[in-house]
Amino acid sequence: MKKIQILGTGCPKCAKLAENTAAAAKALGIECQIEKVTDITEILNFGVMMTPALVVDGKVKLVGKAPSPEEIQRLLA
Repeated sequence: MKKIQILGTGCPKCAKLAENTAAAAKALGIECQIEKVTDITEILNFGVMMTPALVVDGKVKLVGKAPSPEEIQRLLA
């Protein structure tokens, strides 16, 4: 099972990234756990200076934007 984390403080772009990531995982049939990380210190521990960010299995895959579900599918596949 993949562990997917959405890093962000809860802004509209963060919410959109979470929504699009869930749609992408569902479309690919990936079994995953999606977690929202809102603690600034924890976000900085990933080396992320701009949100939203997408982390898959501990690796930062995307920073500063909320792409479409189709674009996220390419990152998850």
